[in-house]
Amino acid sequence: MRLLYSKPSPYSSKVRMAAHLCDLDIELVPTNTADEGVELTQSNPIGKIPALILDDGSTLYDSRVICEYLDRLAGNPIIPQAPEAWAATKRVEALADGMTEAAMAALYEKRYRPEPMWYEPWMDKQWRRAHRALDALEQEVRGLPEKPTLAHLAVASDLAWVQLRFPEELNGPHLVLVTWLDRFFETHPDLAALKPVA
Repeated sequence: MRLLYSKPSPYSSKVRMAAHLCDLDIELVPTNTADEGVELTQSNPIGKIPALILDDGSTLYDSRVICEYLDRLAGNPIIPQAPEAWAATKRVEALADGMTEAAMAALYEKRYRPEPMWYEPWMDKQWRRAHRALDALEQEVRGLPEKPTLAHLAVASDLAWVQLRFPEELNGPHLVLVTWLDRFFETHPDLAALKPVA
C-alpha cells in the first residue's frame, strides 16, 4: 500500500500513527496538494491528502476512512468494537478533527486571500468553534484509556498541528491539553516521530 501524505498534515500524521500501531508497512509518498498532480487527483478526485492506494490499485481517502480500514485489516487494535467504547473513540476523533478543520479555515482565510479581503467575523467564528472543541477535549482526554486508541491518535496529531501553526492558541489557554500532549509523546516516542512537522 502507498500513502500520499505531507509531513505537516495532521490527518496524514494520524494515519501514519495508525499504520504504526496496526503494524502495517505502508510506502510513504510525499505529496504537495497545491500541485494537483495526476497521482493525487486520480487517487482522490477531491485532491486532498491523505489518500491510500491499495495493493489492487483502488484507493481510500479521508483519514477517518483510512484509519477504519487499517484497523480492520489488523484485527481492530486501535478502535474498540464494543458499542460504548467505539462511540467514545469515534466521538473524540470527530471532535479533534473538527477542531482542526475550524482552525484550518481561519488559516486558509489569511493564506489564500489578500489582506484587504480577510473577513474577521468568519475567522472569529472559526476560532470560537475551535476553542469550544478544545474546551471539550480537555474533559475528554481525562477519560481516555491507558492503551492508545484512534482517539489518542486524533487528539495527538491535531493538537500537535495547532501547536505547530498556532502555538499561542494552545499553549496559554489550554495547558491541560499541552500537558497531556507532552506526556503522550514522552510515553510513546515512536508516535512522537510521526507528529506534524513543518
